[in-house]
Amino acid sequence: MTHSAGSLPLSIVVVVYDMERELPRTLRSLAPGFQRDIDTTDYEVVVVDNGSPRPLDESLLAPFPGRLRIERLDPASPSPARAANRGVAMAEGELIGLLIDGARMASPGLLAHALLARRLTERAVIATLGWHLGPVVHTRAAEVGYDQATEDRLLAETQWEADGYRLFAISELAASSSRGWFGPLGESNALFLTRDMWADLGGLDEQFTTPGGGKLNHDLYRRACELEGARLIVLLGEGTFHQIHGGATTSGRFSKGDAEYERVRGELYTPPTIEPLFLGKMPPHAFPHLEHSIKWAVERRG
Repeated sequence: MTHSAGSLPLSIVVVVYDMERELPRTLRSLAPGFQRDIDTTDYEVVVVDNGSPRPLDESLLAPFPGRLRIERLDPASPSPARAANRGVAMAEGELIGLLIDGARMASPGLLAHALLARRLTERAVIATLGWHLGPVVHTRAAEVGYDQATEDRLLAETQWEADGYRLFAISELAASSSRGWFGPLGESNALFLTRDMWADLGGLDEQFTTPGGGKLNHDLYRRACELEGARLIVLLGEGTFHQIHGGATTSGRFSKGDAEYERVRGELYTPPTIEPLFLGKMPPHAFPHLEHSIKWAVERRG
């Protein structure tokens, strides 16, 4: 069955670079069956390989039971901006979600709740928080001896495939989400916009050329929230979980990103302060993060 652009309810664009270890788990978390309350025919996944040293091994993709398309950029920019824009352009969904970092696993209700949020308003900016697997954010992983082998064991012991919400119990909030659900987000690690809103934005700004993107994703989120008529909807009890790898989050290249953002925009980055609408339900494994979110909000209440 083929779809014309916009006739498919949802597309998910996943940008990858040298992620043969991480991508299979990301795809498993996005697969029909793992994702709850959504039909296989409701969505597609578009994977864009941003010039990995070796093309993706197609055997890694074969287990995916839904609709999956692959694109490879070669040569490619060190920044994921062009790869993300290519994926959005390829997407056939009316609602298009972006995981700019393909090492991020999704919670089980992410896609169904994104589609539900889309029904609430014509100009929805659907945002999610991000977590890092393990006991600390990945810029500090070396301090506590957390590495890929440790993470592999942790995931195996957690049996996350049986219940993806268990990932909340083994993760820490990312720096850009550190305020929790009730504080301003620095970025959205899975951002959903309608096809028309992506067009209004003109996609991601390819002036951001820092390897890994720097503040590219932050810039995207801020500009989306500033679109005329935008209504921010933050998904409660859903999010993405970053696997440790050699990317910008792990290596801590954000200082260069700050300088680049100031050069491109002429000011330091600050999170948008648009008031969100919240949608979702709270799985028990996420209760500690909810408690943190409430505590942060109460302590800063004016």
